[in-house]
Amino acid sequence: MKVIGVGVGRTGTLSLKAALERLGLGPCFHGRHVLDHPDRLPMWRAAAAGQPVSWQAVFAGYASSVDWPGAAFWPEILTTFPGAKVILTERDPEAWYASVSRTIYRMFGDAEPDARVAEARRTVPGLDVFTAFHRAMIWDGFFSGRFTDRAHAIAVYEEHNAAVRRAVPSERLLVIGPGSGWAPLCDFLGVPAPGEPYPHLNDPERFWARVEARMAESRPAS
Repeated sequence: MKVIGVGVGRTGTLSLKAALERLGLGPCFHGRHVLDHPDRLPMWRAAAAGQPVSWQAVFAGYASSVDWPGAAFWPEILTTFPGAKVILTERDPEAWYASVSRTIYRMFGDAEPDARVAEARRTVPGLDVFTAFHRAMIWDGFFSGRFTDRAHAIAVYEEHNAAVRRAVPSERLLVIGPGSGWAPLCDFLGVPAPGEPYPHLNDPERFWARVEARMAESRPAS
C-alpha cells in the first residue's frame, strides 16, 4: 500500500480514488469494493469485532485505499503499512452530515427504506449482506448507534479527524478538502499534475445515479 486515505465517507473519497488511479497509484480500494470480494468479508467482520486480521490479505492487489470501511481502522492499517503516505479528506461538518444523511445513511442505515432503496436491496446481489455489515461497522460501531443524533455524529466525525492529525506526523500527512484540485495532492506525492480537471464524483445526484446503474445491471434481461 502506497497511499492510505483515512477520511470517512462523503468527504470526497470517491473523487480521491479516481485521482489516485489517474496518477498511477491504483487499484484503489473503496467501500464499494467490499461487495467485489465476498471472500474477504469475514476479515472485515473480524476487524469490526476487535479481532486481529491480516491487513495485507484484506488489501491484496491494491496500491491505495480510501473511504470506509478502511477509515474506521486507520491506526491498525497505518501500522501495517508504515511506508504509506496518509491523506485525510475533510469538509464542513454540517455539510458532511447533510450529505451522509441524504446518501449512504439513507441507503445503508436502519431507517425505513423508500421504494428505490428497497428495490436496490432486493435487486443487487450481495447488497443485503453489505447493508448488514455497513450497519454493524459504521452506524452501530463508528457512531455507536446514534447517527441520527446530529450533534453526536458530528462530534464523532470531528474527533476522528482530530485524532488523525494528532497521531500522524505532518510529513506523512496531507489534509485536503473539496475543491483542492491536483496541486496539493501531486506536490505531496511528488508526481506531475495531469492536464485535465480533478475528478468530481461526490455529489448526491451521482451517488443515486450509481445506485440506479447497479440496479439496471442486476435486473434480468427481458
